[in-house]
Amino acid sequence: MQQQPLDVLKKYWKHESFRTPQQEIIQSVLQGKDTFALMPTGGGKSVCFQVPGMVKEGICLVISPLIALMKDQVTNLAKKDIKAISLTGALSTDEISDKLDNCKYGNYKFLYLSPERLQAEWIVERLKDLPINLVAIDEAHCVSQWGHDFRPAYLKIAHLKEYLPDVPFLALTASATQRVQSDITSNLGLKDVTVFKKSFLRENLAYMVFEAEDKLYRIQQILDKNKAPSIIYVRNRKACHDVSHQLQSLGYSATYYHGGLKEKEKEANMNLWLQEKAQVMVATNAFGMGIDKPNVKTVIHIQLPENIESYYQEAGRAGRNGEKSYAVLLLGPSDIATTRNQFIAVLPDKKDLKQVYAKLNSFLQIAYGEGIGQSYSFNLNEFCSQYSFNIVKTYNVLQFLDRQGIVTLSKEFSESIKLQFLESSKEVLRYISLNPHDEEMLLAILRNYAGAFDMEVAVDVSYIARKAKKAEKEVFAMLQKLADKQIISYTSKGNDSTLTFNEIREDDLTINRIAKFLEKRNKIKVEQFQEVINYATDNNKCKSRIILEYFDEEVNTDCGVCSYCINKKREKQSPLVIAKEILTLLEYSAYTSREIEEKLNLTSAETIEVLQLLLDNEKIKINTYNQYTIV
Repeated sequence: MQQQPLDVLKKYWKHESFRTPQQEIIQSVLQGKDTFALMPTGGGKSVCFQVPGMVKEGICLVISPLIALMKDQVTNLAKKDIKAISLTGALSTDEISDKLDNCKYGNYKFLYLSPERLQAEWIVERLKDLPINLVAIDEAHCVSQWGHDFRPAYLKIAHLKEYLPDVPFLALTASATQRVQSDITSNLGLKDVTVFKKSFLRENLAYMVFEAEDKLYRIQQILDKNKAPSIIYVRNRKACHDVSHQLQSLGYSATYYHGGLKEKEKEANMNLWLQEKAQVMVATNAFGMGIDKPNVKTVIHIQLPENIESYYQEAGRAGRNGEKSYAVLLLGPSDIATTRNQFIAVLPDKKDLKQVYAKLNSFLQIAYGEGIGQSYSFNLNEFCSQYSFNIVKTYNVLQFLDRQGIVTLSKEFSESIKLQFLESSKEVLRYISLNPHDEEMLLAILRNYAGAFDMEVAVDVSYIARKAKKAEKEVFAMLQKLADKQIISYTSKGNDSTLTFNEIREDDLTINRIAKFLEKRNKIKVEQFQEVINYATDNNKCKSRIILEYFDEEVNTDCGVCSYCINKKREKQSPLVIAKEILTLLEYSAYTSREIEEKLNLTSAETIEVLQLLLDNEKIKINTYNQYTIV
């Protein structure tokens, strides 16, 4: 007798009931229907394929682009005594073949693989022999060119329909606009698809946007007001350490998380936060996958995200217990220009693509019509230095070639050269005074890699050489000398990456075929970033409505709890009234603008505007302590 879904949920997941609309999705799948499930962050997507995978005879094929997530799910299933296997990592053909044999004869219930594996015909042939009961496509927005993370390999999934005509397909995503949803069902070849959408509305989540020149001060205000678990998202690894240390020095319990940490450090820092020994987790976007801490009170972004999809998912980690919570975006005066330079200015065009691809073949000495299946050691810094290429833009080209399946990059470039200071800054300065030839190189490292006293950091040698006006070999020689003297620990892997060519070299034929995807991708990224700017700067519309309308949800009422709604409720004071209050306050003592703002419960904008008016009219002045006093 077939198990019932609720019995499976209780037995393996220890839950007494399903969340809406998990049960309806599972029933659709068990009825053999192709199903599309749009479930925003925290909706419990994995249960929607894992439960029917257990109920049905055979094995569930799960296609996912996230290797870490696949490993995580396989580990968690194993803890439940459920047999699952994944084709991740640099496996040989024999190893993959052995794993597929295990799937066929070893009574496994789940097989996880990346969409790129489907590009190998022999793997698809082997899949045909497996008793597949369900095909689950996670992160299904990757199949759409209009999605925020298009991966052409996802287009191959539709071919499985030809070999598995009677097997239901379940497409899952946490974020997709209407255009992306249509693309998903079409590109995956879903037939008579049943669609389930959970609303993007989070009634208990207040979206707040604050203009802030002093972001650390704003963070302090927020953390003091809400002393519950919080997440602060930052752009890069250095900011992780800097913000975490700043908060610790101010008396807050904080830890950090990013992709460059060793697994033990990640686990230790994660546990500090999960067990609430640290109130604040400062993290890059590497943090979040599989994180389901229900009592997160506040999620703060101190830099602009690339797109609304990412922001919604990260912000949505607050308030999963249903209690009032906050998603805060702090906007600085130069943030839009800075983020545009980081994301938009470095987008490569067709000319960049053509140039980098041609020079790549020359650099690796690949003849026309050759190269397929060949792997090469590749040093990004050396390559860019030789041809005077911008490193970030070149990396974006290589990443695009990887996404298009032209090449495969083995690992992150940033992992090649690492160092950490073993001596104090005082000792390093003493070394500089005794070795003046090394001064500019060492100062360039100290100025750009301040975190190197606390942790091992990845170093861009070509950048240090340019800053110090020295040859790269001189920088390497100095690093080796410092390592010999035990002033630093220093590791160099010689080459950053292994680059494998998946196609023969065809120059213009290759570039012309994929350039249209590049142009479309760039257009999408520019549009998506503009939507982020609109969200951050539109002071005349409810923030929740802006997000819901982005995801094509019709809403007729404001949320009542976001920064716009609260400001709208607040009685507007005339500058004249505020000026009188400020002058009255300053009769008794001198105060900074921040103190005036707090004491009179003003907004930053109101305070700055009226103080400037009073200064212009010579009613007040600023003293040497940056305080305002009456003239």
